[in-house]
Amino acid sequence: MKKQLFSLALATALGLSLTACSGGSASSTPAASTAPAASAPAETASADSDWSYVSGNGTLKIGYTLFEPMNYIGEDGQLTGFETEFAQAVCAKLGVEPEFVEINWDSKVLELESKNIDCIWNGMTITPELEEALSISDPYIKNYQVVVIRSADADKYTDTASLSGANLEAEAGSAGEAAIQDDADLSQASYTSVLKQTDALLEVKSGAADAAVMDFVLANALAGTGDYSDLTVIPDLELSVEEYGIGFRKGSDVTEKVNEAMQELIDDGTLNDLAVKYELGDLLLANQK
Repeated sequence: MKKQLFSLALATALGLSLTACSGGSASSTPAASTAPAASAPAETASADSDWSYVSGNGTLKIGYTLFEPMNYIGEDGQLTGFETEFAQAVCAKLGVEPEFVEINWDSKVLELESKNIDCIWNGMTITPELEEALSISDPYIKNYQVVVIRSADADKYTDTASLSGANLEAEAGSAGEAAIQDDADLSQASYTSVLKQTDALLEVKSGAADAAVMDFVLANALAGTGDYSDLTVIPDLELSVEEYGIGFRKGSDVTEKVNEAMQELIDDGTLNDLAVKYELGDLLLANQK
């Protein structure tokens, strides 16, 4: 009898033990195996997509320097200009807010890679070096480098040969600096880099420099007017012909979205209206096709 009771108790205990193990397996194993699988793809997509990063923040951080007529402070004390309004129009189409961040132009790529900014949108000349380092939008403005001098020196400086012994200035890291380095005559001159193109203009005005090499669009807007009324551009001297583009992080999917928005602004005439407003209509590439 005791043997039968012992066998019955043992069978019952084993049955309870097996039931408990089965119940634990059914309730815990699926949760442990499916949770990571559900979350991993979303995390990967977010990490790989620059657009997810930008749209998630709700803002596009735009790196710029003061560069009339592209980005400058208007009479009302607010940032304005062709690039400023262009960026605002694109951001409106993308559903994000533009946030303008003033940068050191010579550090523009580092600012972009560190995510202090999301793009460089400031009359950026497309160069092979930048094409290697960045993802760049479709070009939209034609530009070239010119030389600004004091009007009183118009007979002294007429070509690159006459400037070979002059004191030249250009913005550090700019196309103007590259033009000086690449020209056989200008590369023989004494050269000093400055933080901004307008700094170079002031140096020429004060007599600290003889000439400044800079973008035509800026020189055309400022030389001979206002504070720079005693400055002039050497006529018929184009150092290089270039195109402007917008720079994004390498491989960024924001580039294509901005290209699509840009094309819409070209098709509906908005970009042309902005170019005409800032006297850039003849340089807009869409008008030269």
